Amino acid sequence: MAVPKKKTSKSKSKMRISHLKGKLSTIKYIEDKNSGELRRPHHIDKSTGEYRGKKIINPTK
Repeated sequence: MAVPKKKTSKSKSKMRISHLKGKLSTIKYIEDKNSGELRRPHHIDKSTGEYRGKKIINPTK
C-alpha cells in the first residue's frame, strides 16, 4: 500500500483543488421548455410549479 513520505502542506493541497472551486461555484441556468423562463437544472419551475411535466407545488405569484 502506498504511503506518502511527507505531509502535504495546506498550500499544496489548496493549489491542487483550486481549479475545482471555480467550476463548482458557477451557477448554471437552463431555459424551461414550457414557460421559456430561466431556472436551475433539476429544480422546480416556480412560475408553473412543475417538475418534469408533473405538478408539484402551487405556483407563486
